[in-house]
Amino acid sequence: MADSDTPHLLPEAVHRAVKPGTALLRLETTRTREGILDGAWWPRSRDIAAELPGLIGALTEHLGPVTRVGLDASAWEELPVRLVIDDRVVHIDSFPVGDDTVLITRGDNDHFVLLVVPPGTEPGAAHAAMARAVRADNVTDAEHILIDTNADRRT
Repeated sequence: MADSDTPHLLPEAVHRAVKPGTALLRLETTRTREGILDGAWWPRSRDIAAELPGLIGALTEHLGPVTRVGLDASAWEELPVRLVIDDRVVHIDSFPVGDDTVLITRGDNDHFVLLVVPPGTEPGAAHAAMARAVRADNVTDAEHILIDTNADRRT
């Protein structure tokens, strides 16, 4: 297998560090992103007001200011229309995208899609799902990654 054919895997230390509340990102420096997903997030709970500030802080550090977050309202407790995070207003949009993704918008039209590992997922399944989501060659959608890795969607 040529070096260019080698899948881009996360270092083992990253797998050990993954726990509820973790976000993993695969940031591309090109205009086109070929994988379906740009990262993965494993929130501790379905309380978006408690969980989102940590995610937005991590994303802002690498992507710059986040302006909008798209979520499926049925998957979260009491979804507000906006939150103030680090002195910035982040608008929250409710889309029927399914509880397995979160849509992040920076600027006016730059979107990132993250797999959402359900809170309470067994750590081994969560690690496997997150690692697969951030692979540069991933072409599997979030729903099927969660199914394939046995991540528990009924918590």
